Amino acid sequence: MTTKQVSREGVVLNNLNTIYPAIEALYTDLHEHPELSMQEVKTAAKVASHLKSSGFDVTSGVGGTGVVGILCNRSGPTVMLRGDMDALPLEEQTGLPYASKVKAKNRAGEMVPVAHMCGHDVHTSCLVGTAMLLAQGKQNWSGTLMIVAQPGEETMEGARAMLNDGLFTRFPKPDVALAQHTNSFPAGTISYHPGYTLAAEHNVRIRLFGIGAHGSLPQKSIDPVVMAAAVVMRLQTIVAREITPGKIAIVTIGVIKSGTRYNIIPDEAELDLTIRTFEDEIFQHIYSAITRIARAEAAASNAPKPPEVSIMEATQATYNDPEPTRQVTAALTQHFGANRVKEIPAMTASEDFSLYGHIPGGAGVPSCYYFLGITNPELYKRKKGDVPGPHSPYYAPDRDRSLKIGLQALSVAALSQLGKP
Repeated sequence: MTTKQVSREGVVLNNLNTIYPAIEALYTDLHEHPELSMQEVKTAAKVASHLKSSGFDVTSGVGGTGVVGILCNRSGPTVMLRGDMDALPLEEQTGLPYASKVKAKNRAGEMVPVAHMCGHDVHTSCLVGTAMLLAQGKQNWSGTLMIVAQPGEETMEGARAMLNDGLFTRFPKPDVALAQHTNSFPAGTISYHPGYTLAAEHNVRIRLFGIGAHGSLPQKSIDPVVMAAAVVMRLQTIVAREITPGKIAIVTIGVIKSGTRYNIIPDEAELDLTIRTFEDEIFQHIYSAITRIARAEAAASNAPKPPEVSIMEATQATYNDPEPTRQVTAALTQHFGANRVKEIPAMTASEDFSLYGHIPGGAGVPSCYYFLGITNPELYKRKKGDVPGPHSPYYAPDRDRSLKIGLQALSVAALSQLGKP
């Protein structure tokens, strides 16, 4: 802690070492026992139990497995802190003594490995710990603290599910929403970007239709595999030749599915792709171009019917409102020092936290979303920053540094928005 911190921060954080063993135990438990998106039943129960013990009014099952904790403490602003709970269908390779060995059924009924390779266990643990610290130090602030443990961030459905289940109507609508997310920067550092900080994400599926035949009789077919290959190559020209240079836009094809056997020409092919943009008009242009190209390639192949192009999942760009972002980053800078709190460029990753937030000309509430470094600083320096990032099977937070800095950061951010006693 620095000598620059305001007194109420010091009082609240004075209990950090007291609660830390419980938060460390929660983190290792969550890391070792991860749950897939919208299946976070045990994780949610653990969060709810901790919040109840800290005096929160707790509601479980919001939007599926979401948990909302409310602590009213005199008049003042309502401040929402959000943490996400879900893990990835990924096999952990960190070698940690508490590494996940869990396998679970996905929605298709397939057994898949499950691991916290995006830091959501850090988010949830820091969320619970911050709730405990603020509850114990409530003589130092006023207002309503709203703790939101969200399911299904990785599948971009949890925020929408909680909102559809009345998050901002059944409970006090927050005056501001805050969240932090791990990244691969050195543990002990905080980073942020004002304005649009994360891209909008639209996940699109293209179904191409052909006519199947024996592999030895290609003349009897209209081959959807060849059609799909042509579409893949042509899609690469959209950003390169149709988007103004300097504008951020990404089109990535992540899945190609077709056929069952080497000597059978199938009658259908499927492409799954993601579009990342910051401006809606650019997304609309790209989506229109994808549809145009898919239809043109199908027509060129004499396909029996036009392709189907549909949006499977989507979320808007994450926007950091000027005033809360200024207040939060100023408080973090005062607490940690200017050398540890840095502005960074916007990222093309995406988040459904954006659905809670305000966007210019739109709905929602003002919000601030910042990043928590979690890599061992010595490792980061030795590797010159070339370290595993989120969604890598080797993504391993420096546990004690990450949790302790995360607890401080989220507490300081919350206090910057809560009223004074």
